[in-house]
Amino acid sequence: MASFRSLRTQYASLLKKFTASSRDFEVLASIPADGCPAPKILYVLDSSFNPPTRAHLRIASSALLERLDPSSRLLLLLATQNADKPSKPALFEDRLAMMELFAHDLRSHLATSTAAPGHTPSLEEIPAIDIGVTKKPYFVDKASAIETSGAYPTPLEQVHLTGYDTLIRIFNPKYYPPEHTLAPLAPLFSEHRLRVTLRPSDEWGSKDEQEAFLLALARGDQESEGGRREWAERIQLVEGRKPDQQPVSSTRAREAIQSASDDLEWLVPENVHQFLLSEKPYSAESSL
Repeated sequence: MASFRSLRTQYASLLKKFTASSRDFEVLASIPADGCPAPKILYVLDSSFNPPTRAHLRIASSALLERLDPSSRLLLLLATQNADKPSKPALFEDRLAMMELFAHDLRSHLATSTAAPGHTPSLEEIPAIDIGVTKKPYFVDKASAIETSGAYPTPLEQVHLTGYDTLIRIFNPKYYPPEHTLAPLAPLFSEHRLRVTLRPSDEWGSKDEQEAFLLALARGDQESEGGRREWAERIQLVEGRKPDQQPVSSTRAREAIQSASDDLEWLVPENVHQFLLSEKPYSAESSL
C-alpha cells in the first residue's frame, strides 16, 4: 500500500509540473527506466485508462508481438483534456499510477507469450514502455505534439493503436474546424499509421460492416470531405476479441468495482487489480 501511495504522489507532482508548463506533451516515466535504445518505431496507445483493462493489454500485446523488437517503443498516452470524455471518476494521478502498473503487467505478459514458433522473448527483447501525457484533446494534434516534443528521434513513424470507434471519430469532419473537412489528416497519414482493432457490436456494426468502411475509403467515397483513398493503405484492421469471449471495457471494470468485485480478476491485469483493491480510486471520496 505504501508503494502504491508513493507512486500516486510521484505522478501527482509530475502532473502538476506538466500542467504549469508550456509543453503540450511529455514523457513522465519509462519502464524500464534505464538502458532503453532509441526507438525506430513508436506504438501509441492513447486512452483514458479509467482503469487500464485486459482489453488494453490485448491491443498492445498483439501489436508488439507482431513485430517484437527492442528498438520499438510503446507509449501509453493520457490526455489531460479530452474532447469527448470527462476527467472523472478516477483522478489523473491515479490513472497514471495504474498506467505504470499496467506497463509492468504488459511486459510480464509479453515475457510469457510466444512471439514466434518455439520462441518466448526475454525481457531484453521486449520494448520499453513510456508513460506520457498531453494537453491536446484531438487525435491529429496529439500526434503532432509527440512528433515536435523532442522526446523521440525524428523522423519516427508512429503506429496508433485504436479501436474501430476511434477510427470513426478520426474520420468525423466535425473535429476539424473551421472548414470541417478531413484535410488536416494529411500530415498524419503521410508519416504515421493506424492499427485498428475491430469491435463488432450493435452500436458499431458487424465485422463486415466495419471492414466496409475501409473499402469505401479506398474507393474514394470520402473524397468530397477531403479524405484521400491512399490513406486506406496506412490503416490496418485487426481482429479483436473472439465471439465467445466476454466483452472487456473500462466501464465494465468500474461497474464490477461497485457490484461484482470477483469479476475484476478477468477484467484488469494483476498489478492494476491490486491497486484498485488497495487504493479504491473509484470511491466517492477519492474522486472529490
